[in-house]
Amino acid sequence: MSTVTVSPGAEATTTLTVRNDGDIVEAYTLEVVGDCAAWSTVEPARVSLYPGTSEVVTVRLAPPRSPEVRAGETPLGVHVLPAERPESVAVPETAVVVEPFHELRARLDPRRRRGWWGARFRTSVQNRGNTPVDVVLTGTQAGEELRLAFSPDQRRLEPGESAEVGLRVRARKLIWFGKPATWPFEVEAAESAERDAEDEQPRRPETLSGEFAQLPVLPKWLLIVLAALLALLLAWFALVRPAVKSAAEQAVAKAAEKQRPDNDRQDDTSAGGSGGPSGGQGQDGGREPGPGQSTGPGGSGSGGSGSTTGTGADGDQQISETIDVQTGAGAEEKETYRVPEGKVFGVTDIVVANFQGDEGVLTITFGNRKITTIALETFRNQDYHWVTPIQIPENAAVTASVTCDKPGTPATGTQASGCHQVLNVSGKLSDLAP
Repeated sequence: MSTVTVSPGAEATTTLTVRNDGDIVEAYTLEVVGDCAAWSTVEPARVSLYPGTSEVVTVRLAPPRSPEVRAGETPLGVHVLPAERPESVAVPETAVVVEPFHELRARLDPRRRRGWWGARFRTSVQNRGNTPVDVVLTGTQAGEELRLAFSPDQRRLEPGESAEVGLRVRARKLIWFGKPATWPFEVEAAESAERDAEDEQPRRPETLSGEFAQLPVLPKWLLIVLAALLALLLAWFALVRPAVKSAAEQAVAKAAEKQRPDNDRQDDTSAGGSGGPSGGQGQDGGREPGPGQSTGPGGSGSGGSGSTTGTGADGDQQISETIDVQTGAGAEEKETYRVPEGKVFGVTDIVVANFQGDEGVLTITFGNRKITTIALETFRNQDYHWVTPIQIPENAAVTASVTCDKPGTPATGTQASGCHQVLNVSGKLSDLAP
């Protein structure tokens, strides 16, 4: 038999001549042995020969396109066993050269992540060829808004070997306000450009597509809260603070007037009266003023003004309560705020935050009244407002109930172990009518 070269996934043949040099009719059984036996056959597998005759058999070689069949030279042997004289067994040998082939498989997991600044991905690479390769990973992004870094960026893989490489994606600048931005990118897994002189087979790189969704640092609902706080601050400095200052100044002036001595007030009244008889001045000094005489500033009958802040005279007060619900995956939890005894709560505003991007169902009820049921995956922040307050009686509760189907991924880039929702309810807390 002569040396034969075969490509994985294809077929090659070689021949073997079997000769009967004995003096009797002999039957020979032929079988391929060695590393090639799994993918080689002999046709025919049994021959009968008269003395002095010979026959040519065909050895078919069909290695599969698999990393299990390594590239290079593999020994081939054919076991020839005579039926009448088994002691005359023979094993002619030759060599089979398996040609190399290259095939890479790659996968990006997950394909899409969200975050404020960056996120982490995993790139899985497998060498499906039959020869060792050096795999190089590179990442590109059209607008260069992202930085992509692999750790490590090059691995050597034996045939059939797999490896995971970490990919860190980071935005070049933060988004403080506005809408989320989506940045698509590509990852390319290719064999090293250095190749053997005799191995000029073209190597096609594996290209993977990914996406990073960058979230704004300050969400819309927080801007609404900050605007409301700013409006309250401006109202304080423009309206309430001047009124409080004026009331305080009037109270101080009134207290100072009450503390002045009586003779000082009388001197102020008689000052400038120089038209009386000689020696008559001061005869009434020290006497109390008679009926109808003026007591000067601060005497009886003088009026005052003031302002009132805080809770109104009818006992109403503005309140804002926060309900925090944390739920394990696949579980259901609820948290409540209960209206105090002797009070009624008029709700005007609700703000719901789903900052992790969890999946599940949120139900909000006021007492026995169901307000809304929301799918968590449909929103990050949601707000409701009523012109006419919804009245919740004493001892009734505002309830937030959450069924957690799948925890989301917060800005840290690591999937949370449970769902987390925050409900802020605002309105007026009033006394019950007697």
